[in-house]
This record gives sequence, structure tokens and C-alpha cells, in this order.
Amino acid sequence: MRFTLSSSTLSSKLTILSKVIMSKNSMPILEGFLFDVKDGQLTLTASDSENVMRSTCELTESDGNGSFVVSSSTILDAMRELPEQPLIFEVDTMEYTVKVYYQNGMYNFTAQNAEEYPQTQPLPNDVATITFDSGALLSNINRTLFATATETLRPVMNGIYFDITPEYTAIVASDGCKLVRNRIFTVKNENPASFILPKKPATLLKNVLSKDGGDVVIQFNDRNAVISFSDGVLICRLIEGRYPNYNSVIPKENPNHLRIDRKTFVSALRRVMPFASESSELVKFKVDATQVEISSEDIDFATSAKESLNCDYDGIPMAIGFKGPALTEILNSIDSEEVIIELADPSRAGVVVPAEQPEQEEVLMLIMPTLLND
Repeated sequence: MRFTLSSSTLSSKLTILSKVIMSKNSMPILEGFLFDVKDGQLTLTASDSENVMRSTCELTESDGNGSFVVSSSTILDAMRELPEQPLIFEVDTMEYTVKVYYQNGMYNFTAQNAEEYPQTQPLPNDVATITFDSGALLSNINRTLFATATETLRPVMNGIYFDITPEYTAIVASDGCKLVRNRIFTVKNENPASFILPKKPATLLKNVLSKDGGDVVIQFNDRNAVISFSDGVLICRLIEGRYPNYNSVIPKENPNHLRIDRKTFVSALRRVMPFASESSELVKFKVDATQVEISSEDIDFATSAKESLNCDYDGIPMAIGFKGPALTEILNSIDSEEVIIELADPSRAGVVVPAEQPEQEEVLMLIMPTLLND
């Protein structure tokens, strides 16, 4: 079998797929990529047994069909050093040898039998289907991934929760300290359904989805999902279990509203945070009608910092504390120029929303306060 394709195309696809492969696998063959040539098209597959990702590309030339497996370390190292140029693969699927011809050179290595590569089972018929715009799903994954937890006792918190209702789809993540809830009003279903996407497949999608649009179709049941995008598919195992009632922890009405420039706020936080206690990461905010004072201190090392910013504040003067890194993550995941922070009192959660919501979406982020000593 002989086929030709672009070196940069192959290298970019293998680099993305390599993030699926684990360094230690129960099945040694899963440390390689499955190459499947059929009808002038190459399908590349990588798997860690729980997640399977496939990507396809058109071949410049092809004189046959066939499959083989190549060690990921071998092919990745070889492709990394090549500039853009045509690559000619000559594969002997009987002897499992691969020769790759490039300008002024040639690689020669062994392959493995593709029949030993584990095959994925199709989903049964009782699946739900939902379709997202690629750009919208990508922005929502970017907006929620940072808020997922790393818990062993409550694994349901370690993924992104998709809550599909007749009015909208909510995409939710929380680690107990912060919570993100995105509502997409263009994606809904008359039959309510839900699933929890683990962090690894969510990160893989983040690396492959396009901002330029196109449909992403997600088919799922209570255990598995098949996610189809423009030039590939991701098959993954879902997190089983019941996600907590996230709406119950979101305040219905926080009457005090602070409006401030987001980038200015983030910059001030970064300057103040290094002086906070490493154990508490506490940053204190004192707000009145026109100013917010941001301060931190570490009593053990006799260090402190303080900075004042202009703002618009509609509410009673208040002092409240938040974990600086958590608040910074929330602010960095919002796109609007200004944010509104809705407060009730120093002991209740603060709600952060963009001053301008994305079209047909509603973004809400919540952060739990840290009690102040004074």
C-alpha cells in the first residue's frame, strides 16, 4: 500500500491525538496510533480505552486500502523535525514495515497489526442527541473547564454538567468554592436530559473545536457519548451519578451591585495577591459608592498591599473577602469589558456576570466568600 499526504497536516493531527494517549497503558498497542486508509482518505485513531478520538484527512494520492498501528513516540518525533512537504508512505501490511519518503531522506520502522487494536462498540438505539454550534460549544467549555473539581469522594464534580431542558441547555461546573452556569437558549430539547462530561474529553474538545462554526453533534446515553465535529469524532465514557442541584446555591437576588472595568480589576488583583497569606489566599474588598479598595496581608511575614479603583456601586458600603486566585480565574473567563458583581452581605456568595451577555446566552459565575477576621 502506498499513499501521499502533507507533513504539516499529519503532524498537526497527530499532535492533537497524542493528548489522548497515556504514558502507561494496560494494553501496549494503545501507545500507538491506528492508521486506516480507505478510498483516498486517512483516518487516525488514538485511545486510552476510556476515550477514543478519530480525525480524518484527504490523501494526495493513494493506491489501496489498509490499516496498521505505529508507535506514537516514533512517528511524533519523526514528524516534528520535518518542514512542510509531501510524505510518501509505503506500507507492507503483511510484514508490518513502514517506509516514509521525504525530501532528501527516508524513515524506516515497524508497524503492528491493526486487528489487535481494540474496536469501539456503537451506542445502542436509546440515545439522546443534541447539536451545538462549534464556536459556541468551544467558548462554553473554555468558560467552565477551570471551575471543575478534582475530588475523589464526589467524582460527579470532576466534569462539566450538561443540563438540557425545553427552554435552554445549561453548561455547569463547580468545585465548591466557585460555580459557573452558562445558559444557551438556542440549544434545547422537549425531552429533558443531562450528562456529565469528564475533564479529559472536555480538554480534548477544547483543542480541536473551531471558532468558525460548524455543527457539533453529541449522542449520549447514561454511560457513553459520541461527539462528532467537522473532521473527526470523540467517543468517551461519561461520569455516572447525580449532579447536585446547582440552582439552589445561586442567590435569587443580591441587591448590591458593583460595576467595574474587568481588565483594570484583574491587573489590580495581580498586584495585590502576592502579599496575601499563602494558606488563605484572602483578598479583602471594601466598596462604597465610587471606589473599591483591594487589600491583602500576610501577618506572619509582615507584608501587605492596598490599591483603590474607581467603580460604580449601587448598595450599602461593605467589606467582603474572596480567594484572590479564584476571583481572578472567574474574571479571566469572562469576555466583556465590564463586569457586574452582585453582593448581599459578607457571608453570602457573590455573583459575577458580564455587563454585556453573549447573544442568546446567559453567563453567571458564583464565588463563595472568605470570612474576614475584622
